[in-house]
Amino acid sequence: MKVTIGSQNQTKVNAVRNVFNDYVVNAIHASSRVSSQPSSDEETMKGAINRALASFHSNPDGIGIGLEGGVMYIDDQLFLCNWGALVSRDDNIYTASGARILLPKEIEDKLKSGMELGDIMDDYTHQHGVRHNEGAIGIFTNLLVSRKDMFEHVVTLLRGQWEYWEK
Repeated sequence: MKVTIGSQNQTKVNAVRNVFNDYVVNAIHASSRVSSQPSSDEETMKGAINRALASFHSNPDGIGIGLEGGVMYIDDQLFLCNWGALVSRDDNIYTASGARILLPKEIEDKLKSGMELGDIMDDYTHQHGVRHNEGAIGIFTNLLVSRKDMFEHVVTLLRGQWEYWEK
């Protein structure tokens, strides 16, 4: 059976490959069909589901996975959030969310101006490609948790649900 992930971001692809290391994993481009910077749990989860559905429908003999990073407010504080979705036969949808950390106020201000978190993090760190490497979570956890680690955790939750309910 094949696992198809609806992203070509290597951090996300590697997270899926690490969790589904006994499967063939293919990466495709799949639109999240949400804003380029999801700004709520609901929107971030919807983006992950949309990517998973597109991935599954590109290969209905396997499973589709979508991963989406975003931000969300709790009261007046902005947090990093992430969601994953897995779609299997009969369009069964499993979802999971992972780590949340508070983002600095200066990041929030730039997000409000319309910038994407990945671009902000490149400027903030004076690096290039933070979203493809450690991610904001890696920066703000002093590399104790990377973006790949965060998404591996979500993919592990998805695989566990899928195996419990369908195997």
